[in-house]
Amino acid sequence: MTSQEIRQSFLDFFASKGHKIVPSAPMVIKDDPTLMFTNAGMNQFKNIILGNDPVKYSRVADSQKCLRVSGKHNDLEEVGHDTYHHTMFEMLGNWSFGDYFKKEAIEWAWEYLTEVLKLDKDRLYVTVFEGYAPERLERDDEAAAIWAQFLPENRIINGNKKDNFWEMGDTGPCGPCSEIHIDIRGNEERAKIDGLTLVNGSHPQVIEIWNNVFMQYNRKADGSLEELPAKVIDTGMGFERLCMAIQGVQSNYDTDVFTPVIAEIEKVTGIKYNPTPTLPDGKGASALHSLQEIEQNAVSPSFGGGQGEAIAMRVIADHIRTIAFSITDGQLPSNAKAGYVIRRILRRAVRYGYTFLGQRHAFMYKLIGVLCEVMGKAYPELVSQKSLIEKVIKEEEESFLRTLETGIKLLEKSLPTSPLTPLLEERGVLSGKVAFTLYDTFGFPLDLTELILRENNMTVDIEEFNAEMKIQKDRARNAAAVETGDWVTVREGDSEFVGYDFTEADAEILRYRKVKQKNQEYYQIVLSKTPFYAEMGGQVGDCGSLSLNPSPTERDFEEGRAIRIIDTKKENNLAVHIATKLPEDVTETFTATIDVERRKATECNHSATHLLHEALREVLGTHVEQKGSFVSPEALRFDFSHFQKMTKEEIRAVETIANRKIRENYPLQEKRDTPIAEAQAMGAMALFGEKYGETVRVIQFGNSVELCGGTHVSATGNIGLVRITAESSIAAGIRRIEAITGKAVEDLLDKQQDTIGEAKELLNNAPDVLTAIRRLSEESAELKKQVEAFVHEKVMTLRDQLIAGAKEQNGMKVISYQGTLTADQVKTLAFQIRNMQAEKLFFVAGCVADGKPSLTVLLSDDLVAGGLNAVNIARDAAREIQGGGGGQPFFASAGGKNPDGIQKAIAKALEVVK
Repeated sequence: MTSQEIRQSFLDFFASKGHKIVPSAPMVIKDDPTLMFTNAGMNQFKNIILGNDPVKYSRVADSQKCLRVSGKHNDLEEVGHDTYHHTMFEMLGNWSFGDYFKKEAIEWAWEYLTEVLKLDKDRLYVTVFEGYAPERLERDDEAAAIWAQFLPENRIINGNKKDNFWEMGDTGPCGPCSEIHIDIRGNEERAKIDGLTLVNGSHPQVIEIWNNVFMQYNRKADGSLEELPAKVIDTGMGFERLCMAIQGVQSNYDTDVFTPVIAEIEKVTGIKYNPTPTLPDGKGASALHSLQEIEQNAVSPSFGGGQGEAIAMRVIADHIRTIAFSITDGQLPSNAKAGYVIRRILRRAVRYGYTFLGQRHAFMYKLIGVLCEVMGKAYPELVSQKSLIEKVIKEEEESFLRTLETGIKLLEKSLPTSPLTPLLEERGVLSGKVAFTLYDTFGFPLDLTELILRENNMTVDIEEFNAEMKIQKDRARNAAAVETGDWVTVREGDSEFVGYDFTEADAEILRYRKVKQKNQEYYQIVLSKTPFYAEMGGQVGDCGSLSLNPSPTERDFEEGRAIRIIDTKKENNLAVHIATKLPEDVTETFTATIDVERRKATECNHSATHLLHEALREVLGTHVEQKGSFVSPEALRFDFSHFQKMTKEEIRAVETIANRKIRENYPLQEKRDTPIAEAQAMGAMALFGEKYGETVRVIQFGNSVELCGGTHVSATGNIGLVRITAESSIAAGIRRIEAITGKAVEDLLDKQQDTIGEAKELLNNAPDVLTAIRRLSEESAELKKQVEAFVHEKVMTLRDQLIAGAKEQNGMKVISYQGTLTADQVKTLAFQIRNMQAEKLFFVAGCVADGKPSLTVLLSDDLVAGGLNAVNIARDAAREIQGGGGGQPFFASAGGKNPDGIQKAIAKALEVVK
């Protein structure tokens, strides 16, 4: 069976068992503060499992795109070095929400594997939870008894809490699980070693393929467990591993999921893929070798009969999928959060290609075509975004290759006379702080730093590097650390959002909990009815108040009859209101009121975003698609696909169209609960990377039709005016405009008008300000030339005076100078003197310009050949001005903080000639 046939057979099988087949959710998660990426099949169903969303279908099945590279689930370092770990993978899953439980889940799993896929029953093993006495959890005898219908007792293995008790997180739904493992080794090897002894032993051919999770408990904040009222079946089967078992190969990378991509890598690089290398230590294909092991054995990429090359090809074949699908889902490589993770993965692939495949130019973007052929049928969004994906990856590759070249040149110049010398704790040992700066600031990998140093008989201070890394991680951990208490239930009920229609509502507190972050305490509150919009889809959350008095006074806030809501977030599909304290009596009925002026300003910016989107497509073309947005009361920004900088004329045209639509005062046409197909027929575009339900909310202003959950003005005339304030690039093929509306535009115009008025006064009320400024600029340029000529003449005169006053000391012509020249002027002076005094010249100058001291040392070539070094002299002397510097053996300069020490610095430099 092909991989496409296997995927479809799974979905068809569970459809026959009454399951609703749903599409994969985006791999990048946008509206869940607890997760950056979908790392398990259950993520898109989390709100149902937590009871925050209603159960629409009690039985569901899907194939979900997942990414595991950070946090608890981190497989990154194994990827490429073994045969079965991946960054991105597909998870085949079937679900039951309060419907069937262990019996059906186990029986159907066995039926699918052995009757549909015809896997050899003798190669299958299962694990069940063995129990955990400290929490009074007993062995899962129920699951074991069901498995006993199909397998002998000795192939039903007890598993510990780590392997066989699944938890969503520190709190929340959890329960025992039962894993299915398969032994795909050859018969001869199986005869030698019983597969039973290799289960959960990290053997590359005895692997887990399916995990059946039986969610039956809820973990509370204090660690205790309580029974869930509605039990959940959550299963996950690794698609790539299943393909390996079905297609009779020994590696995921030998399945048709990866072989076309690897073949393309061979074509692009001209290197043959050798998946089963013979290594110098005699180990075979199943042996795992770290990148460090490979590089320590041999620098040559051909080490081990292609081991380094094979690992590199597997890394690239895996990573290209992750990068492509992340971009498709709207996450571009960047320096923050999820974008940083994607950039790190991309750079890891580039680094392997650079070291082992000799790729000095961008090449990975060339693999997207074949990736679309392999996965485009199942995921058509990949094909439609092909051009964008290629451009983003190509630009990222080229950028990182420049970083690699820069870092390599720096490290290769680690000679005693190089500027890098002060960074060495002693000759041959690079400071760990420097290695960390290369890694953290420039993305230069530590292992590549070590490799280059090793080639030059040098090492890096690993302990210092690790200490710097720990400081950074501790800082990040402390910043992100959140202590969350259990929810305190005040009353049962569901929360209702009424903010599309009302700015205030009578509400009761359903539940609340205390949260502590960065040594600050605040409360999260869920209301029975709320007009507060929770941050989502780029629109910030509402602020306001919760009060016993519909018009609260300051005294109400002081005495606990009212509290301020400082933000509203969406968490697990609930509007969570953030407050620094609770009302005095949480059982009361309150008036929940939003900050209306703040909401209105936000609505103006949000509605203007829709108009700008339509105008951009009209001016630039229909290739323009939204790639992100942010809407606040102060401003808006809108990211869109476009491959070149917008001209001033294009920006003005977009503004003109948007403002015309504002003046035409189109009324808001809102359609809630519209079937998705009907919405698309109206012209609304579904955004890639968004998860839509079967019904959506449609917002229309004239010809602008969008799927949107945000709040908007009742008519476009309320926006007043829109002005684009900035246009920039945020990634290859992605542009960003920033804009303001309403009063913010008035304030900007007032400020600009005041500026023009003041400029006019300074120009003696010239009738044509631009002409006056041009004339003034021309006069300034002419005066600048005259000043430069005067300064040059002054420097030449000073040159002659200094040469005439040179002193003879120890066979050297010693010239010293103290004054107020700038660094550039001193440099010109020094080289002018050198041109006229080419031998035995020792020149030192100390100057204070604009309150900043500087020191300059210049030596003739013969003095350098005799052992003097301008860098060392300048560095030692610069201590007197509390500074440091560098340069070359014949010329060096230093800056400092202490002007009063300049005379001592000159004297210190002159000690060399005494």
